Amino acid sequence: MLVGYSMGARLALHALLDGGPWDAAVLVAPHPGLESESESERSARRESDAEWAGRALTGDWREFLALWNAQPVLADSERLPPVSDLRRREIARSFIDWSLGAQEPLWERLGEIRCPVLWCVGERDGKFRALAERALPLLPRGELWVAPGSGHRVPWDVPEAFAAKVGEFLERVRS
Repeated sequence: MLVGYSMGARLALHALLDGGPWDAAVLVAPHPGLESESESERSARRESDAEWAGRALTGDWREFLALWNAQPVLADSERLPPVSDLRRREIARSFIDWSLGAQEPLWERLGEIRCPVLWCVGERDGKFRALAERALPLLPRGELWVAPGSGHRVPWDVPEAFAAKVGEFLERVRS
């Protein structure tokens, strides 16, 4: 079972397409990639991610977290996952190494994913819900779960409902 959240779910999409021992996947709010052929859009995203990397690495940690959590896609989550400043370097690197602006768009390859996929998004996460609604018809064995009352951070916003849905999905996949 491969499980990923947000950037981790985006990386999980790549892992699923690269093959491997995955019997199923649970992806929470992944982004299949920027579709624009425009290098300026990709460059702008890489530049923005580099700015976030600099803030994470050298800025005031509490200020970094406050700015990160204030973004519209994250602002409606009440329960925040713990993030230690001991991982600053790794967090900063992730903005550079795994920038959405550097990612290969995966839209045309989603049909290659053969294992069952539970694609989770929050009911109040309009941006990622729209991406999910476009992506799901492309997945041969995809299932969309819209988490009631949740924003982008589904596992933290509705932990009991998330655990129940993943458990139910696993039971179906195993049988």
